[in-house]
Amino acid sequence: MKRILITRPMPKSVISAAHKFFDVEVRQKQSPMSAAEMRASLALYDAVIPTLGDLYAARTFKDFSNPRCKILANFGVGYNHIDIAAAQAAGICVSNTPGAVTAATADIALMLILMSCRRAGEGERMVRASHWEGWNPTQMLGQHVTGKTVGIIGMGRIGAAIARRCHFGFEMPVIYFNRSRKTIGMPARQVGSLHELAAHADVVVVATSGGAHSHHLIGAEVFEHMKPTAHLVNISRGDVIDESALITALQSQQIAGAGLDVYEHEPEVPAALMQLEQVTLLPHLGTAALEVREEMGRMALANVLAFFQGQQPPNLI
Repeated sequence: MKRILITRPMPKSVISAAHKFFDVEVRQKQSPMSAAEMRASLALYDAVIPTLGDLYAARTFKDFSNPRCKILANFGVGYNHIDIAAAQAAGICVSNTPGAVTAATADIALMLILMSCRRAGEGERMVRASHWEGWNPTQMLGQHVTGKTVGIIGMGRIGAAIARRCHFGFEMPVIYFNRSRKTIGMPARQVGSLHELAAHADVVVVATSGGAHSHHLIGAEVFEHMKPTAHLVNISRGDVIDESALITALQSQQIAGAGLDVYEHEPEVPAALMQLEQVTLLPHLGTAALEVREEMGRMALANVLAFFQGQQPPNLI
């Protein structure tokens, strides 16, 4: 029986399913693996199911010409924490779990749009602090969402799901910036540059994939082109946004607000961001629903099982 490592505790149904097919060890820590743990995992297990924060960098694979581990079945759609080229050079394939996360992550994007534009986080803090003095006609006036233009950066599965929710749910015109043209079954206009998108959108949603190609893709120049009434939402990867530039744009009221589910140096969140009332901050809740995490676990296991049955994993990268 193949020996596999699951690097974080997962829903019970996932662990039970894993035990049916494999000799399973579950690492009982919620923190990312250390460099030593990751190197050991390549030597001690036939497969590893890692997740966000488990940084399988090029140095992790150094000097491994024939590791025991043959597949890293990532638990999650994003895999910028794994050096794919280095893994493949060591004879290790990598898979992920794309389909399971789409709807849940798109839902979080819509929640952040509403919370940021309608000042929901600020309002809840007011009520909890017993500072609410009752309704009045000018209390906490935010930005109406229905009918406003949403600009989506990255029109993959998640970007398209966000677009559909915005268009059909809130009658929002959709513009998008993407390397290729997409057909998503609804009206959406592709723009030629990030600056053009920033200039026309009332809400900018970052839904691009992570990695070196998108590091600090959104920085000072993009904020300079955004409307002073516009809001920024990020549900992709934290380092897609230059966090320092975002803080400056918010402090100077260059943009109206932001809703963030991810951060550049998770789990660290800059104090300057936490001090800004016009920012909604979530603890990376994108896929935090039991059904979604169970489906992600089943997909990761299916990738491992297919590999050891001599088939191509369904979600091979």
